[in-house]
Amino acid sequence: MDNLTPSQRHKNMASIKSKDTSIEKTLRSALWSKGYRYRKNDRSLPGSPDIVLTKYRIAIFCDGEFFHGKDWEVLKPRLETGGNKEYWIKKISRNMERDDEINKKLLYMDWTVIRFWGREILKNTELCIRVIEECIFDKKMQEE
Repeated sequence: MDNLTPSQRHKNMASIKSKDTSIEKTLRSALWSKGYRYRKNDRSLPGSPDIVLTKYRIAIFCDGEFFHGKDWEVLKPRLETGGNKEYWIKKISRNMERDDEINKKLLYMDWTVIRFWGREILKNTELCIRVIEECIFDKKMQEE
């Protein structure tokens, strides 16, 4: 358990950004250097994807592990022993449901959805770029 006061915890949580995070900037920078042009946080699409390759109809989300419930089977029991457990379990569960709903809406609209975990982007950016490029290649092949 951490030893933060409620005001320290509030300050930490308030500083967490939803746009232009370091993981988004890392992936965008790598895409840009490869010559790919994109839109950021396109509000015309469900979920305002972090990166949108409109030419290929690819929506990319850069998800933080905690808020999007990575390894939920491990995280949930840890949350149950912490403070404000009802709030966090409800919040993260709802985030995971919303992610699923957004994926389905975008797929229905004939968009390809790619979701990367933050650490995945930071530790292996090139692999993430390869995944995106494989999707682009698949889209080009479908057009022919």
